[in-house]
Amino acid sequence: MEKRKKILVLALGNDILGDDGVGFHAARALAAEFPDKIEVIETSEAGLALLDHLEGRDHALILDAVATGKCAPGAILCWDRDDFRRLVSPAQHAAGLPHILELAERLEMRFPRGLRVVCMEVGDPTVFRETLTEEAKKALPAFIAEARRIINSVT
Repeated sequence: MEKRKKILVLALGNDILGDDGVGFHAARALAAEFPDKIEVIETSEAGLALLDHLEGRDHALILDAVATGKCAPGAILCWDRDDFRRLVSPAQHAAGLPHILELAERLEMRFPRGLRVVCMEVGDPTVFRETLTEEAKKALPAFIAEARRIINSVT
């Protein structure tokens, strides 16, 4: 049986919707940097489907785009497990995270105790485009740096 890597990096998004795929860009860079430390999964799934990816993990880092309208595009936002209890809808793909966390606890599922989310504020994550906007390209190094900081803090 293959041993799971220590940290799951779960990149959420859609790479044909421009900036909505920013999590994929960051996850690919991190996979090259930490090949033995992380396992990367890229998915456009949301809600309950994420349970399958998260169940049984000790640590998970979710990377996603978010369009709150409260920050300038390129802002980096971070949440941890405790923040989910106060969030209503942090991102398109993360909208169900508070609910699945609650469900996992009620069902006594083994769920990551170290669960973090790093998002990049984007202008419009619904525009069909296979490339990132200039704002997202400029902010990508900071997005990756925040994810790197979290990965390094786990070990």
